[in-house]
Amino acid sequence: MTVTAASAAAKRSFSEPLWRALAVFRFVSVGYAALRLAFIDRSEYSQPAWAWVVIAVMAAWTVVTTIAYARPARRTPLLLGADLAVTVAIMMSTMLLQYPVATVHGALPVTATWMAGPVLAWAIRYGRRAGTIVGLIVAGCDFALLRHAALSTALNGAVLLVLSGWSVGHLARLSAELAAQRQRATEVEAASRERERLARDIHDSVLQVLALVQRRGAEAGGAAAELGRLAGQQEAALRALVGGTWDGDQASGDVDLCQLVLPAQTDRVTISVPAPPVLLGGAAAAELTAAVQAALDNVRRHCGEQTRAWVLIEDEPDLVRVTIRDDGPGIPDGRLAEAAAAGRLGISHSIRGRLRDLGGSAVISSAVGEGTTVELCLPRASGRPVAAAQATARVRT
Repeated sequence: MTVTAASAAAKRSFSEPLWRALAVFRFVSVGYAALRLAFIDRSEYSQPAWAWVVIAVMAAWTVVTTIAYARPARRTPLLLGADLAVTVAIMMSTMLLQYPVATVHGALPVTATWMAGPVLAWAIRYGRRAGTIVGLIVAGCDFALLRHAALSTALNGAVLLVLSGWSVGHLARLSAELAAQRQRATEVEAASRERERLARDIHDSVLQVLALVQRRGAEAGGAAAELGRLAGQQEAALRALVGGTWDGDQASGDVDLCQLVLPAQTDRVTISVPAPPVLLGGAAAAELTAAVQAALDNVRRHCGEQTRAWVLIEDEPDLVRVTIRDDGPGIPDGRLAEAAAAGRLGISHSIRGRLRDLGGSAVISSAVGEGTTVELCLPRASGRPVAAAQATARVRT
């Protein structure tokens, strides 16, 4: 089951008690309507026999909707709309069953409180706005039936219907939010446990090997010492990665992109950042930083340690732009396509893939003897990246 499916299932599970309560309400309301017809409003009906037929239809429809609403897949607008139409039709049959002055004597429509059923159903399924709208529709019909009654009586029924739709819809929304929060907490706990397990495995394997390579390289000297130094850097970076705490809120909270990128600055890598912090969502900032590091790794790997690189971060109103430029030999025409075909996916996955997943773009410009420029653009909406654009690439010859 995917995370989205699990979250949807959790929300449905929180709304199930409301659907069961609705079923109980409708059955009790049918009983109340039958009680009023038998003992309270009996003299107000000009067609009592047909009124009992309507009560039977109400009972049958209550059984049908209870069975239908028991399965979440059936709670569609079509079924809820049919529920509303049937309820309104049964309500309006009151004009044919009761004497015209029945409401003056305090008689209720033949449905009594049963007419609130679709209001509550729409509110549970679609929230307070839908519940309020359907409540207004049913309240309007009820007001038309009680037009001969006292104004306060008609208004009381209408207000109760609208408030019921709004209140139950609000309760349903709170239940859905609580379900989402509980699901999120479960996901955070599971991710934390998995991270701890991976950290233990990495500590017992990869980190030990990197530490050994660093020591042996330093002892051997020469070219091996350089390999040892690089292994030491990777060991430190990996220890920082697996040793940090993981907080589920970090993925949605804002972090300063500059603070994540600046540690990559060395004597041959110059990083220029704006004075104000460049705020991005934690997950987007981490992915963009990883793309920058991948670009710098490509410079060291393919251009040598003597090549200089410059990183410029620009915070524009509608996007964040990061430019990585080097003074290396450049990329020959067709080289990127050959690398991707050979299975070397550093640029296509580590750089373009990351920006594509974030909804941004990665543009690579290079010419032989003129170095390479990588421009990473990440659109933002209300301070956060949006997944819309496709990644693009261009190699200049």
